[in-house]
Amino acid sequence: MISPNTTTSQLLEALHDRQNQDAWRECDARYRPIIVAFARKLGLDEADAADVAQETMTQFLSAYQAGQYDRTRGRLRSWIIAIAKFRIADLKRSQARRRQVRGESAFEEAPPDDAALGAIWEEEVRQAVVRRSLEELRERSRMDPKTVRAFEMVALEQRSAAEVAAELGMTVNDVYVAKNRAIERLRKIRDVLGAAYEIE
Repeated sequence: MISPNTTTSQLLEALHDRQNQDAWRECDARYRPIIVAFARKLGLDEADAADVAQETMTQFLSAYQAGQYDRTRGRLRSWIIAIAKFRIADLKRSQARRRQVRGESAFEEAPPDDAALGAIWEEEVRQAVVRRSLEELRERSRMDPKTVRAFEMVALEQRSAAEVAAELGMTVNDVYVAKNRAIERLRKIRDVLGAAYEIE
């Protein structure tokens, strides 16, 4: 069974089996949001970023299953960035041609260098790990939903402990205890997921 905690190496191994839909779903859940956010940071709107992510994931899986990825030649991250970068550049060239046909400026900014692209990617990975960690905390941590809700209200929504206590029928102390328990659990989840996103 493939889970969000599956390491990238295990996930890549499972992707060799073309019938393993769980592996594909996890790969898609792991990388598509990162690619969309990456493309958005490079100037695409939501729809174009989603299209680029779809094309990138499709090309990645096809090339990977054809044996084109070689770990000795670079990190998976670099390979996916290169695919996404090409897809984004191709889309921007197409958009520039359409603007030029309409008599508008076809000028495009130069894309960021590889170091900047890597930094953007890493930031999006961190954000994806946080989002998936929160999802895991809410849906699968077996933590009391009231505890999770108190944490969300205080830590994420920036509401006062007194306000949260009144709304949830808790004491202020219980709200702080709930927040601390949730933070501790969230850190553990984040550490496991963060490790899962790395190549071993």
